[in-house]
Amino acid sequence: MCGIFGYWDRRQRALDGDALRGMAKALVHRGPDDEGIQHQPARGVAIGNRRLSVIDIGHGHQPFVSDDGQIALVQNGEIFNHVELAAELRTQSVRLDTHSDTEVILRLYEREGIACLKRLNGMFAIAIHDAREDALYLARDRIGVKPLFTLDDGTRLLFGSEPKALWPALGGQRPAMDLEAIHHYLSFNYIPAPWTAYEGVRHVMPGTWQKFSRGQHVRTERWWSLASQHEQDHTFERWSEEFTALLDDATRIRLRADVPFGAFLSGGVDSSTIVGLMARHVKEPVKTFCIGFADPRYDESAFARAAANRFGCQHTSEVAELNMLSRWPQVLHQLDQPHGDASFLPTLRVSELAAKQVKVVLTGDGGDELFAGYDKYAQFFARTDAAALPQANFERDYFDSISLFSPKAKAVLYRPEVRARLSGIDSFTTAAQPWFAEAQHFDRVNQALYLDMQLLLSGNNLVKPDRMGMAVSIEARTPFLDWRMMEFAFRSRGITKLSAQGDKKHWFKRAAAPLIGEDLAHRKKQMFTVPVGDWFKGELHGWLRETLAGSEVMAQLFEPAGIQKMLDAHRDGQHNFTRELRALAAVALWHQDAFG
Repeated sequence: MCGIFGYWDRRQRALDGDALRGMAKALVHRGPDDEGIQHQPARGVAIGNRRLSVIDIGHGHQPFVSDDGQIALVQNGEIFNHVELAAELRTQSVRLDTHSDTEVILRLYEREGIACLKRLNGMFAIAIHDAREDALYLARDRIGVKPLFTLDDGTRLLFGSEPKALWPALGGQRPAMDLEAIHHYLSFNYIPAPWTAYEGVRHVMPGTWQKFSRGQHVRTERWWSLASQHEQDHTFERWSEEFTALLDDATRIRLRADVPFGAFLSGGVDSSTIVGLMARHVKEPVKTFCIGFADPRYDESAFARAAANRFGCQHTSEVAELNMLSRWPQVLHQLDQPHGDASFLPTLRVSELAAKQVKVVLTGDGGDELFAGYDKYAQFFARTDAAALPQANFERDYFDSISLFSPKAKAVLYRPEVRARLSGIDSFTTAAQPWFAEAQHFDRVNQALYLDMQLLLSGNNLVKPDRMGMAVSIEARTPFLDWRMMEFAFRSRGITKLSAQGDKKHWFKRAAAPLIGEDLAHRKKQMFTVPVGDWFKGELHGWLRETLAGSEVMAQLFEPAGIQKMLDAHRDGQHNFTRELRALAAVALWHQDAFG
């Protein structure tokens, strides 16, 4: 795990060395162990890396450079099948000087070019300077486990693992707030890729690579698409066998590390299954980490303890302070943009707990999106007309069911001049409908899951373990998001995931029960969160009112009377506006951190 950064100037203008060092410094938390920069001022290009040493600790310094000096490469992430790829390369008389997965990428790229990405099983963001082509490549893993951002003004491209890495190259200034991105944020509770909160700063999209050359044109190719799968019929026995074998191997190869590793364990079906599979492949007890709360409504620690005991884990659990909102500004600083998800706070807390003992953790992220684990799926498909709706109506109705603010609610809240600027920009049409268009050959349940795979994961749910883990310099690995498991999941019909009776993760739980036990497999899902809504009614109501009333961006965007009405209705119990108020507060706190 690392942070990468750099620039590419089409006019071959050199970026100041202090700016490059500033870019590296901004990512020290992602890579506290080492730093490497290859800067070619005469060419107007640099690629750099801050390294968290996990594989081949002594010999994995980046950038890796070809023998002739023509190709230089950095990556953020891990290639979990690097062992098999290295063995194959050696049989072909390719010299490998290290056991680093990054060197494997370099040697594959030398032989196969950018097409080598399809051979990688991992989580990665890669930058390659190829002087032979006088070009820079940026590439991102299949589903966006690892982040990569760009800012391209048509002359100079800047890139980095986090937006904050770009600011030193801009003299410490940040681009203006992207109003359209905030508009989409109010629909999704996160900013969907490719947008970010800053004008011109964009994601390299998951499963794509981009090639930058001296002309204005940027070539973008999508090298992997989950939509290439087609649903098949399975018996449960056959499905269970393939599911277990794939997840077991995905877990096994994610245990490759030269540093201590462990797992986040909530006691839910996802994390319990991963820990159970880990225990099959290690000699020492798996180190597991959990935080609990004194309030039983939010405390899962007893379930985590039960799972840890079942698998003989070395379990570490702490009762955390329930009110973590004092750390919200810190979280948003790490995120570089607003997120309305309160579970970032406890994720930071459990990351801090784990970082005292390990550098790598395995997590259960992705299981809910692949196998229909959220209540929202059961609630929507409980509608009697869900299957019979015309396609266009289904898409719009499902989007409306998961939206935070409806288009009407946003329009009412906006100041007139903001409403006028955003008129005609529909978050459904712009951000969601293109993904639905790709997924129409799937059944309705899988179409809903596909939307979350493309938007929710890279926009929010994978941001959480990445940024909160990297904030304390630990790496999070996600076996459920092995490409083989993702493709298998979308060859599985929706009825295997969400039963006709609304049973979520239907076959998954049945398949996991022999490993984790019936109680853990079928326990009621509990969200990893804190009671923000209660605090907004009581002890923190005054703080929230002050935060929103005193915010420059709130005054710039929204009608004060509309916010006041929401605050009063929530406090008086007339309506639960927890998620809406939390989202607005996140914008106010982020803007204060970003722009002062």
